[in-house]
Amino acid sequence: MAYPLVGVPDTGDTAWMLASSALVLLMTPGLAFFYGGMVRSKNVLNMIMMSISAMGIVGVLWALYGFSEAFGNNTFGVLGDPGQFFGLKGLIGGNGVKAAPADPSTGAAAVHGADIPLSGTIPMTVFVAFQLMFAIITVALISGAVADRLKFRAWLIFAAVWVTVVYFPVAHWVFDGNVSDPAGNLVHEGGWILNKLQAIDFAGGTAVHINAGAAGLALCLVLGRRKGWPKSPMRPHNLPFVMLGAGLLWFGWFGFNAGSSVSSNGLAGSTFLTTTFVTCAAMLGWLLVEKIRDGRPTSLGAASGIVAGLVAITPSCSSVNVLGALAIGAVAGMLCALAVGLKFKLGFDDSLDVVGVHLVGGVVGTLMIGLFLCPESGASAALNGARGLFYGGGFAQLGKQAVGAFTVLAFSFVVSLILAYILKLTTGVRASEEEEFQGMDESEHAETAYDFAVVGGTARTAVKEA
Repeated sequence: MAYPLVGVPDTGDTAWMLASSALVLLMTPGLAFFYGGMVRSKNVLNMIMMSISAMGIVGVLWALYGFSEAFGNNTFGVLGDPGQFFGLKGLIGGNGVKAAPADPSTGAAAVHGADIPLSGTIPMTVFVAFQLMFAIITVALISGAVADRLKFRAWLIFAAVWVTVVYFPVAHWVFDGNVSDPAGNLVHEGGWILNKLQAIDFAGGTAVHINAGAAGLALCLVLGRRKGWPKSPMRPHNLPFVMLGAGLLWFGWFGFNAGSSVSSNGLAGSTFLTTTFVTCAAMLGWLLVEKIRDGRPTSLGAASGIVAGLVAITPSCSSVNVLGALAIGAVAGMLCALAVGLKFKLGFDDSLDVVGVHLVGGVVGTLMIGLFLCPESGASAALNGARGLFYGGGFAQLGKQAVGAFTVLAFSFVVSLILAYILKLTTGVRASEEEEFQGMDESEHAETAYDFAVVGGTARTAVKEA
């Protein structure tokens, strides 16, 4: 039997996954607001453009070969066959009419039901759309590390090459499961982290957050520091944007995590809850650190804590209970709040704390599965009753989680570093000092986000401007 298997999709699962795909896509504009509010006013459009442009670049490449590279048949043990679904061949279209029996009175022949390629109980096309949204936001996340100084042309080239040589293969390792036909015969071999190592990453702690965080670290090391950093204050110009972005991310993340059940079932419900509880705990943990360390909790801290919690629960939302989720959230919120200060001590200019939140949060969430994997979770049952250390399972699962996390970290960092240096030596990556002083909005896009002349003028000057 050929892969993908064909049959009749479940309409409830399909509806939920279409909604989840839209929710995950919404996360990228949410991220654009989150990042855009954190930079200075002269760079906000450039920051938003880096997120939005990721949608265009990744969308085109995903349609051509990205999905095939991530979910095609295992090739050389490291990536899917790029030609298997090139241009999504064999996946688009299909008979979508409702089944009907033959009618002897009219002589009408029987009409067969929908017979389309499936991923589980949903059309493969819906699965293609859902996974596309993951690829888009992973690339967009990297941009926060290089705010205020990366040439837009260099960003576009880096994004296109990075998603091809780093994200698509890693997505294959982490998300592509083995598939067997009804007789139990293997018809599709997936990636090694999921199927051979059996490390748990339900929704992308490694493939998305550790992957993007490591790439952001490599890129900001090659770019160097912003002019004046860290002595000159570079405060967020629009904290309401940051809070709006955090809210949109939290909203969209329900599609990210609960949608990764690829079904409208109890697992989707439990991951919805763990995603909620961990985020609440992480926000409070971050604010507690700010209160003790700085004397006051801040709105920026609340927004950052929300994102830290969402990052940490991404790999573990299917494998921990409520108490485990609360513990992961509290630890992630506090550790990420402390980790963002490392850039000042170590001297790397991670502009918007991609390393401190996404890399650290992804590692924390991935490793803590090895501590809190509980017997009643679906992940535990799928792994023949595997348990975390705190549930009597020893260090076995923790070791698997560590191998998966640090393999992705090392691979992404090394390849991203090489790509960044190649760009630096060829097209160039860094804006000039004059362009940086002018602001990336004007120097790269010939636009400004705000018309300060009119806003700061009188009614009479506003009429003249009009």
